[in-house]
Amino acid sequence: MTHAEPVPPDDSYLRSLVEATADAVAAAEPLSSPHTGADEAARAEVTAAVERSSPDLVALSQDLHAHPEEGFAEHRSVRALADLLERHGHEPTVGVGGLDTALRVSTPGTGPHIAVLAEYDALPGLGHACGHNIICTTAAGGFLGAATVAERLGGRVSLIGTPAEEGGGGKEILARAGVFDDVDAVIMLHPFSHDVALHPFLGRRQLEMVFHGVGAHASAQPFMGRNALDAAVAAYQGVSALRQQLPQSDRVHGVFTDGGARPNVIPARAALLFYLRSQHPETLRDLAARMTSIAEGAAAMTGCGVELTWDAQAAYLPIRFNTALAARWSVNQVITGRKPLPPGIVPESLTGSTDLGNLSYRMPALHPMLAVSGPAVALHTKEFAAAAGSATGDAGVRDGALGLALTAADYLGDAELRKAVHDEFEAAGGALDVPSFFA
Repeated sequence: MTHAEPVPPDDSYLRSLVEATADAVAAAEPLSSPHTGADEAARAEVTAAVERSSPDLVALSQDLHAHPEEGFAEHRSVRALADLLERHGHEPTVGVGGLDTALRVSTPGTGPHIAVLAEYDALPGLGHACGHNIICTTAAGGFLGAATVAERLGGRVSLIGTPAEEGGGGKEILARAGVFDDVDAVIMLHPFSHDVALHPFLGRRQLEMVFHGVGAHASAQPFMGRNALDAAVAAYQGVSALRQQLPQSDRVHGVFTDGGARPNVIPARAALLFYLRSQHPETLRDLAARMTSIAEGAAAMTGCGVELTWDAQAAYLPIRFNTALAARWSVNQVITGRKPLPPGIVPESLTGSTDLGNLSYRMPALHPMLAVSGPAVALHTKEFAAAAGSATGDAGVRDGALGLALTAADYLGDAELRKAVHDEFEAAGGALDVPSFFA
């Protein structure tokens, strides 16, 4: 008897996780900051500017949500963002860093320079199931609010639109093109199921294994073949065995992209594509070395050759935290009625990867999470896409824009805060040579 439907997963673990998290959330306290940030007059001016722009920001969020575009093809989206900035008196440049859908606009002046980052790419078939419509519009609001006081506070603020976060590594491309060379710190947010000030994102590398064998008739002369599919299966099984020895923060997942054409022909070619994730750059590098050994071992045991291709798009580093910036974000979200959680409250296994990690090893970075959905809703699902276009998503646009604007103003207006931000970055190891790290 054939059963066409899969067995539904048991959700008891997920439910227990949600319940345990709810108890921890209720008892948690947000981070506090020893710094005062910008002066009250500047903060009031920023708040008023964000309030004025809020209707336009929400309208843009809804527009992007209704017209999703995939990475490197966000032409309508970046134009809509540029139109909003122009209506508010700014002159953005579209097409910076060699990317047609990248954008940059900066306030005049010199001094400390903070950039607010916008993403606006969507997922194939799921639309804005990662909420980049909210990332884009909170960044726009953060820039518009901070821009009103940046020069008076002795610094500059920029909005940088970064294409193709979903696998394309737009931020790394722009960084290598020099777009961030004059930027001292970057801030952005990500919509989520909880408000979290500091949440880990894993580094990620991509690995394609292509096994080359010798084709032969599978019945008449199998002894004259070298089965590339057998090599690929052995590699897949080797990775499955490796998982038992991995740290809990590591992830490996892969698919077969080629396994031969017909069962009566021994495959001369077979291929796999893997994503590797880890919480630290060094452990990601070690995981890559172990995957290489597995591929070479599978090739040797089957008499096949193997070709490894790493990172057809740029590798993603994990996010390096900056607690000084995150604490100011927390203060600036508490005034909206939110309670950003410290690390360790929401399970750190509920995470993915982002190219913001690459920038966080070049300069101090902020990447908090903003609640727009229920606690059991996962990113990259149709349920999260619905939340990103809902009333709670719109509320997130308003609250997130204010938080980013005030945090940018605090960075520019408080020299002691800036010192703490950069001292923490240097104590964590300072700037990393990102392009050569995995070389």
